[in-house]
Amino acid sequence: MTARLRVAAVLGAAALLVLTGCGRSGEPEREAAGTPTVAAEFGDLGAVCSGGSPTKATGRGVTADSITVGVVSDLGFTKNPEFNDAAKVFVDWCNDHGGIAGRRLELKVRDTRLTEVKQRMLESCRDDFALVGGGAGLDSLGVKDRLSCLLPSFPAQVAQPGSVGADLEVSASPTTLPRHDIYTGFRQWLLDAYPASKDKIGYVSADSPVSKILGDKGKESFEALGARIVYDDRYPIAGVPDWTPFAQAIKDREVRGLVFNGEPRQLVKLEEALTGIGYRPDWIDATNNNYSAGFLDGLGKSVEFQNNVADLGGVSPIEDGAAVPVMAQVRELFAGYAPDTELSFPQLRSLSAWLLFARSAASCGDDLTPRCVYEAATAEKAWTAGGLQAPIDLTDRDGTSVCFNIEQATPDGWKPADFRPDTGPYRCDVRPYAFRSDYGAPLTLGDVGKSLADLR
Repeated sequence: MTARLRVAAVLGAAALLVLTGCGRSGEPEREAAGTPTVAAEFGDLGAVCSGGSPTKATGRGVTADSITVGVVSDLGFTKNPEFNDAAKVFVDWCNDHGGIAGRRLELKVRDTRLTEVKQRMLESCRDDFALVGGGAGLDSLGVKDRLSCLLPSFPAQVAQPGSVGADLEVSASPTTLPRHDIYTGFRQWLLDAYPASKDKIGYVSADSPVSKILGDKGKESFEALGARIVYDDRYPIAGVPDWTPFAQAIKDREVRGLVFNGEPRQLVKLEEALTGIGYRPDWIDATNNNYSAGFLDGLGKSVEFQNNVADLGGVSPIEDGAAVPVMAQVRELFAGYAPDTELSFPQLRSLSAWLLFARSAASCGDDLTPRCVYEAATAEKAWTAGGLQAPIDLTDRDGTSVCFNIEQATPDGWKPADFRPDTGPYRCDVRPYAFRSDYGAPLTLGDVGKSLADLR
């Protein structure tokens, strides 16, 4: 890779890290230790953590008393502590109820600072039993080392082609897939709900390799559904001083459906420009990285003038406590263990990862090994994280999901769109589109000269 491309990849990942949600600063305060603030039961999972009498030190990161677990994040670069906050909430809650079958969780934050993925992965390979509930913009830089040391990973998100669907990686909630479009149902709904947009789709993306792949996948999927792309433009990673030329080009091409892949602040500015010239596409796919109250606050008057929608991919809306009762328990968890933390959508994915890890590890009892926890997790045929998301089959390594749910921006906050749910708050009639183009393959154990037989 040339130096120019390396720089582009780094900057591109910086822009795309917003896919993990809107940033916040500051560390949460926890209530004083003592009686557990939240019950051990979570949704239909029952008691997730409990006491026990383990006796064995079974290998790296596991003693008779504790389990060392790492969480990867780009905190030093993004200043966004949401994955770290979610990890601390879960670990403190779990330990208050006895840990994993009697072993306390010891949390190690692996701050990659965007570019130090390999260094943090080598540290994790030395000390950690598993990686859980995090994500890094340049995650593929550490996959070979992770596979070489046979380290299981339960990420909240994955980003780059080498990491998406890689071996020994278990994504507990619907996320990017290597071979299928997880947004097929959403895209079809857009074309059905707004038929005039079918021949007038536009794309605006950050100028980076990661954004390019996201855009190319989306365009292929739309075209497979019979849509036509009439506008496709990129903007510099750092943004532009004036979004009016982009807005005018969108108007000139008569774009009726607009997809934006990039940093939330830049979409706010683009919408300001569109509103300023009085142009309103039928819809704007803001993507779920903009599913936050902060994004709506930033939109100002555009929140009423423009029509922003986002697919949550079968994960519960944060505000939907009536349709998803377990959300009340999530709020209770964060209120009890991180009261100053604003709950974010990526943290729901992180929590699903932690719940899957804890359930799988607990099933191993005293004989806690990487092989046992990995096999237990990948045996789940209908994982819902206790009711936090639509079910996904973790025995399917390709990870196709048939459910989606759509939120729409309003002056009163995000609300469910009229997408005709058929399974609780979700619609589960998707036939995921299989990509025909090659967007890069996930790394395998074979790529590092190993196989599942080496996992102990």
